Amino acid sequence: MGSGKIAARDATLRCYKALVKKNSSLVGHWEHTGQAKIVLKTTSEERILELETIAKSLNLCARSVKDQGTRTVLGIGPAPVRLINEVTGKLRLL
Repeated sequence: MGSGKIAARDATLRCYKALVKKNSSLVGHWEHTGQAKIVLKTTSEERILELETIAKSLNLCARSVKDQGTRTVLGIGPAPVRLINEVTGKLRLL
């Protein structure tokens, strides 16, 4: 498994662990509806940090992960699609 996939798995796990404590019913819903994960592409570490700040301002769980020394992965959610789209809706799918 490549380092990018490991970082993506780490971001997902960090969000999951944070939300199990704060909103277990949301996590339960996510677990029972397929555990959706979407990978998007952005241009820089600065953009990752900007998106993380936006997500947190919307009260979303967001965790960035370093891969080979730079923040290249950002996990957001689980959360309602409409809220995640406010953060990621303009990004391209990977």
